[in-house]
Formats: sequence, C-alpha cells, structure tokens
Amino acid sequence: MVLMSENPLTHIDDQGRARMVDVGGKQVTERAATASAVISMEPETLALILSGDSKKGDVLGVARIAGIQAAKKCSDLIPLCHPLALTSAEVTFDCDKPTSRVLIRATCKVSGKTGVEMEALTAASVAALTIYDMCKAVDRGMVISEVALEEKAGGKSGTYKRDSS
Repeated sequence: MVLMSENPLTHIDDQGRARMVDVGGKQVTERAATASAVISMEPETLALILSGDSKKGDVLGVARIAGIQAAKKCSDLIPLCHPLALTSAEVTFDCDKPTSRVLIRATCKVSGKTGVEMEALTAASVAALTIYDMCKAVDRGMVISEVALEEKAGGKSGTYKRDSS
C-alpha cells in the first residue's frame, strides 16, 4: 500500500479523535473524479434490464437518477464529508452481455476547496444498489464488486489515475 503523505489520516486529530478537515484556507479549484462499480447477474436478468420489461420500470434510468441523487447527498451519508455544490454529476452504464455484468461509471465535478472522490464513489455504489433493488425479485444472486476510484483531477494532490493492471 502506498501512503499519500506522512499523515495520511487527515480525519483524525492529534489526539486520535475523528474530525472534519478544515478546508477554509484552501484555494477554490476545478475538481473532478470518476468512480466505477460492477454488478454481475444472471444473463436473463441483464436481458430483462436491456429489454425494458422489468415490472419496476426503467432499471438503468432509475439507477442513473439514484446515483446522481446520492452524489448530491454524499455529506448526509458519509459523516465527515463536506457538503459540496456539485457543478456536474453523471452516471453511465456499459452492459456486457458475454459476462452478464453492468459496469457503472460516475463522474462528479465541482469548483471548490475539496475533492469529489467520495461523491463519485457514492454515486457508483448507489446506482449499483438500485439495480440490485429493482431486480432482486428475479435474481437475488447478483454481486456488486470492484467499487473503485478510477481517476481524479484538481486540488493540491493533483491528478490520480488508477493503474488498470
């Protein structure tokens, strides 16, 4: 594991207590982050999603809205996250029939003093959970996996891109 700094746990004070990081002195910069998640399912479940014949409606459309809403509510869900005025939140899906998987990608942007990694990760996760919820009646064996930060840009730490190997 590679640590990012000498004090990687910025949400812990010098006495070991949880704290919200003070970003008051930081400069406002353009920031973006993309995260992903995968949900694996039975081939019939993916076919149902793609056909639009789910009894609960447009699975991917609802999952997209749920992911965007989750990004906007991230600070309500993750205790020490700063509330951010997102300038953009986008959720996309790549359905892979041969492997019966849906790759979810969420990208969030902000002009702010702190990054949007958690918002993107939350969006991808909640979109996957929404797919599970809407399809669980036909496939309780679905598996959500590979939730990861793909890349981020902006801020003091600069650019990060996940090694895909």
